[in-house]
Amino acid sequence: MKNIRNFCIIAHIDHGKSTLADRLLDATGSVTSREKQEQLLDNMDLERERGITIKSHAIQMEYIYKGENYILNLIDTPGHVDFSYEVSRSIAACEGALLIVDAAQSIQAQTISNLYLALENDLEIIPVLNKVDLPSANPEEVTDDIVELLGCNYEDVIPASAKTGQGIDEILAAIIERIPAPKGSEDAPLQALVFDSVYNPFRGVETIFRVVNGTIKKGQKIKFLATGKDYFVDEVGTLKLTQVPKKEIKAGDVGYLITGIKEAKEVKVGDTITDAANPTTNAVAGFEDVKPMVFAGIYPVDTEDYEDLRTSMEKLQLNDASLVFVPESSAALGFGFRCGFLGMLHLEIIQERLEREFDMPVITTVPNVSYHAFKTKNKDQVIIVNNPTDLPDPSSLDRVEEPYIKATIITKSDYVGNIMSLCIEKRGVITNQSYLTPERVELSFDMPLAEIVFDFYDRLKTVSKGYASFDYSPIGMRASKLVRVDILLNAQPVDALSSLIHADNAHNIGKKMCEKLKELIPRQQFDIPIQAAIGAKIISRETIKALRKDVTAKCYGGDISRKRKLLEKQKKGKKRMRQVGNVEIPQQAFMAVLKLND
Repeated sequence: MKNIRNFCIIAHIDHGKSTLADRLLDATGSVTSREKQEQLLDNMDLERERGITIKSHAIQMEYIYKGENYILNLIDTPGHVDFSYEVSRSIAACEGALLIVDAAQSIQAQTISNLYLALENDLEIIPVLNKVDLPSANPEEVTDDIVELLGCNYEDVIPASAKTGQGIDEILAAIIERIPAPKGSEDAPLQALVFDSVYNPFRGVETIFRVVNGTIKKGQKIKFLATGKDYFVDEVGTLKLTQVPKKEIKAGDVGYLITGIKEAKEVKVGDTITDAANPTTNAVAGFEDVKPMVFAGIYPVDTEDYEDLRTSMEKLQLNDASLVFVPESSAALGFGFRCGFLGMLHLEIIQERLEREFDMPVITTVPNVSYHAFKTKNKDQVIIVNNPTDLPDPSSLDRVEEPYIKATIITKSDYVGNIMSLCIEKRGVITNQSYLTPERVELSFDMPLAEIVFDFYDRLKTVSKGYASFDYSPIGMRASKLVRVDILLNAQPVDALSSLIHADNAHNIGKKMCEKLKELIPRQQFDIPIQAAIGAKIISRETIKALRKDVTAKCYGGDISRKRKLLEKQKKGKKRMRQVGNVEIPQQAFMAVLKLND
């Protein structure tokens, strides 16, 4: 056990985590020249296309240092704030972390956020200054920033370049010398922490775990503490580039387990595996439950695919434990699911993965956040409003509270003015402004979560020319003046387009929504009024004009009354059609509401 090291790589987006992981695999001889490729651990098409890591990936390497064989278990983690749950799970399975900082971009918001996560779990931090070979690199200045942030010595910071391979041997030496070996006993009852799982259509659920105490053997009868169910171990092994079956995995090591579980909901990430015959009494202290930030409805395009969508979502949830969903129904869209996501990018990725991996095209409704409503009669009873349609009648409503966040933005000092005006427009209140260096400023705001759900991140990147980094944490609920804006199509309310908006912005947003829908909904044989309403009061209206057939074309000569008769007949027909006519809303209309400022 003294020769095992478990560590993860944490960093902000695009600071070179995946490339560094590639170099470590090369240096330890874990991949052959045939298997080599860029971003080797990012095995999803989506990850390669977008150049981001979505899933954390575990891989085992073997390395000889000073004549001794060492086993290094590496977990490469995502850098985007929307996938921070993946990072927290990886950290729970490690004793140390490589903190990567780009020598050109310096410390960013997510670097600090991930660092605090690691420090809370008492991890040994090894700071690595990456991309020192770039012409725009500022190694001395950024090293000063790292030393100030971590309180370490200058010698502790390892200068490296994942592109050229500089500093890789020093990093491997630091991992072995600085990161402590896992604690635990092979003789104690089995205790293993489940930190990831994958669905394999041929072999069922593959569980990825870290053994804290005891050993896990092939053929052993094991028990999952959260579900209380027993299984026999069909196969157990370690994760190299491919799975390597072993007879047993001992305390301190990381491995995978196949028990032939077919039901996705029987494996819970964060659960503890123990021996069925000699169970442990206490579960491993894993990680906190996920807190979704953004809620949206996901519905199948064809209502008959509802059960298939449920199965697809369960399999996806295995692979992405931060996805939370419950069934719901909508008058406009039929049966579907109310899903909780960690952010807008997370929503986009889930929608794309459902289409690619499960061939399941879906309709996504307008995302929103979770509100608390209080009635005038019973002021202490909290009504949780996840969907705008759940909001009680305004006449019986005392107040509505919405979630607030503390937002931290790190940017160049040139863009402070633009960022402040954007945050104030989004109802933000500045709480702190501190200069990290003469060039870099850290701004703190308290702002409503609902305001950052839609387009805040994109606009922040635009006003700061891509130089601002952003991170946030929830700070509780605050009372707010919110109203529900309903969209009526042909006098029928469309519940999937309802949204809760601050009273000051309601008229403006209602008007924009009507204009946007007018562009996107195809014309029919009759006039379609699009209205935005607050309660019974209409605040905006647009009309999609009818496609009009020229009924008088075949009428030539004779009295004017002949033409009038035909036009009257057409008018009656259109009136009847409007009463029974249904308006189909295209999928892009639901998504377009998010891009009102474009």
